[in-house]
Amino acid sequence: MKEKTINAILFVIMLFLLGIFLFPIAFILMNSFKGKFFISDSPFTLPTGDTFAGLENYVSGLARTGFFQAAGWSFFITIISVFVVVLLSAMTAYYLTRVKNKFTQVIYYLFVFSMIVPFQMVMFPTIKVADFLHLNNPIGMVVLYLGFGSGLSVFMFSGFIKSIPIEIEEASMIDGCSPIKHFFYIILPILKPTAITVAILNTMWIWNDYLLPYLVIGVSTPYKTIPVVIQMLVGSNGNKDLGAMMAMLVLSMLPVIVFYLTMQKHIVKGVAAGAIKG
Repeated sequence: MKEKTINAILFVIMLFLLGIFLFPIAFILMNSFKGKFFISDSPFTLPTGDTFAGLENYVSGLARTGFFQAAGWSFFITIISVFVVVLLSAMTAYYLTRVKNKFTQVIYYLFVFSMIVPFQMVMFPTIKVADFLHLNNPIGMVVLYLGFGSGLSVFMFSGFIKSIPIEIEEASMIDGCSPIKHFFYIILPILKPTAITVAILNTMWIWNDYLLPYLVIGVSTPYKTIPVVIQMLVGSNGNKDLGAMMAMLVLSMLPVIVFYLTMQKHIVKGVAAGAIKG
């Protein structure tokens, strides 16, 4: 009886948490079908009658933002950045974990330290360096995301690599396997759970990031990402087309939600594996 009561309480708590997590999504979806003048007055009511605007907000948002072009650049930057972060972070973590000396220890702790440095502390130096090196383009964004995303990625990969028996590497070396082949044919496949987790976390971060593209790329170039073009729906006097903004937010959430639902089973597995000897 006591066990059933505990399970019932846990079930209620989980339902409550589920409602909290789903409420923002439901709120945005609901208001994306309302007329823009009704969102501020009645944000928590269903779009019915006079408040229902149909697909008007979606049509208006697509016409005013250049959403599809921005989506193309968002996909390009996100996919290339995630690939580069996963590959180079895995290689870096492997080297730092297997080559033990003071230099690698210092480099490793610098990566860990970068995780706790707020972006606001390095925001202005980053902008200056990006302008000086002409990184205000999609390829430059890949370089910047590699820098900002490597800290957590190296940390997670290092924790997993420490759990891989060194005997596997010794056996491959005896068989004549070079370090490069050993990494790509033996270590990298073993790192798959953590690599998927790192890819998911970085995908959600890079896809939804607004501040870095806004500061580096700006709004006057053709390389604007989705968060930047959505923010452009705010007028110069602070007037907001909330209906179009809600509609574009719904469209921007769809790819990352689909990606997350497809890959979610790997998150817990990868995080737990990376924490074995973190």
